[in-house]
Amino acid sequence: MFDRDVLARPATEVALDLLGATLSRDSDEGRVTIRLTEVEAYLGEVDPGSHAFRGLTKRTIVMFGEPGHLYTYFTYGMHVCANIVCSPHGTASAVLLRGGEVVEGLEIARARRTTSRSDADLARGPARLVVALGVTLADGGADLAESPFDLTLPTVRADHDAGPRTGVSGDGGSAEYPWRFWIPGDRTVSPYKAHAKVRRP
Repeated sequence: MFDRDVLARPATEVALDLLGATLSRDSDEGRVTIRLTEVEAYLGEVDPGSHAFRGLTKRTIVMFGEPGHLYTYFTYGMHVCANIVCSPHGTASAVLLRGGEVVEGLEIARARRTTSRSDADLARGPARLVVALGVTLADGGADLAESPFDLTLPTVRADHDAGPRTGVSGDGGSAEYPWRFWIPGDRTVSPYKAHAKVRRP
């Protein structure tokens, strides 16, 4: 169990408390637990990189809800990504889960991520993390304080580095938003990639 009040703060603050946290999901196959090593913060209506930048929509309604819930979305027509909702109810804020280490249910994660060349690669990157954990788009809105999830925050804040967010277009991906946080030296942290600019004819 986690203290929901800890998550009822801006994502830029909560993100640092999520480094080293563990997130578990139970399924018929068993339990998989991931220790979070890389995250990105998104501050809603004041953040041009956030899905909620233009306000409340059917897609972003979960982000405006109670902290401690899961916000999932489909990206690039093929991947699901997962975020933990932060800030008080009515304020959109969320932390993207970018990478982590599988610390429980390793065999299950390996079976789900058959293309991974090493255990460090199982949850390195937001799409891989979701697959290894067994999260689907249908988990959007789930309360992380209730089954099948279990979120445990660390008792001591982990050391961290910070930099621009990965693959975010426009102003939100600039150095003015150094809201990607990771545990330095951890082998499960994904490599940084700037947003790919499309060439116009």
